[in-house]
Amino acid sequence: MASLNSNRRIRREKKIIKTMIELYCRKNHGTKAGLCPTCGELLDYAFRRLDKCKFGGEKPVCNKCRVHCYQKDMREKVRQVMRFSGPRMIYLHPVLAAEHFFRSMKRN
Repeated sequence: MASLNSNRRIRREKKIIKTMIELYCRKNHGTKAGLCPTCGELLDYAFRRLDKCKFGGEKPVCNKCRVHCYQKDMREKVRQVMRFSGPRMIYLHPVLAAEHFFRSMKRN
């Protein structure tokens, strides 16, 4: 059962980061469909990190995690995406934004 919860949690995290990167890329790089190469690389990297997350179903939101698995440059890129996309998610994807917000408020 832990595997099912783990997969569900990781799938949810992937959906959120994908949505945020797509929004960022569309607004900052002018892409109409898909992602530019830079954002595509960032998404692939984020997915690989999520697939290898040692916490699985108990995964905290990244900014509350005690293990920083992103390389420093990629961590900064993701922070930039989240700073831009986070506030916009409230209006464009309110359910995902609320879900992420409440998860980030949980104690880990």
